[in-house]
Amino acid sequence: FLPSTSHFTFRKLAGCTLFITGASRGIGKAIALKAAKDGANIVIAAKTAEPHPTLPGTIYTAAEEIEAAGGKALPCIVNVREEQQIINAVEKAVKTFGGIDILVNNASAISLTGTLETATKKVNLMMDVNVRGTYLTSKACLPHLRKSKNPHILNLSPPMNLNPMWFKNHCAYTISKYGMSMCVLGMAEEFRGEVAVNALWPKTAIHTAAMDMLGGAGIEKQCRKTDILADAAYCILTKPKTFTGNFIIDEVLLREEGVKDFDVYAIAPG
Repeated sequence: FLPSTSHFTFRKLAGCTLFITGASRGIGKAIALKAAKDGANIVIAAKTAEPHPTLPGTIYTAAEEIEAAGGKALPCIVNVREEQQIINAVEKAVKTFGGIDILVNNASAISLTGTLETATKKVNLMMDVNVRGTYLTSKACLPHLRKSKNPHILNLSPPMNLNPMWFKNHCAYTISKYGMSMCVLGMAEEFRGEVAVNALWPKTAIHTAAMDMLGGAGIEKQCRKTDILADAAYCILTKPKTFTGNFIIDEVLLREEGVKDFDVYAIAPG
């Protein structure tokens, strides 16, 4: 009997173990920090171990932030193109925290270029990281997820819309992100009743280092903060495992949850 359980009831992810790919910065790190506030364990599965010349953060700086926010962190060097690195990190996670409750497939490569402008190595990178990396990380985590009380897989990928406008300017990228969405479609059905599998996608551009790279100076005024995706992810990951097979847009979900003021998420309110 605990005299006051009120303080536990609101920490829905306390003690849960989240395996997050690409968690050293951007959206992955924002989701990690939100869960860390509840006292969650976070496996930072990302490839930046040494400071990058142009991108902020490493798995170790992210680990420090997660611990400071109230979570436990396990930084693991994982390039999702390398299956053995994924498997090693999953084994280390299970050894350290006793299991895996949530997988967030966030690691992604992006090149918004036309067919003739997209170098083959870029095509390979997007297919390897986005589709194959998501598939193999899910495969490695699933045996452990099935043992969890409320397991979730969340892919950062879009609703599948076969309107050619989504393909014509960046065919390779769209194919690779829809590959992640197809993983949701297939695995949600395959593991129905056992593991929830959903997709989350932003309604607007989100301000990250990747966005600065793509959009150039001034782009952030049109963007929202990563917080909106962290809040939406938290909503999804705290739902029961019967909530599965959904393609969720951050703003739509948060409106349903009663959020009215979206200016708090804007880089430039209004």
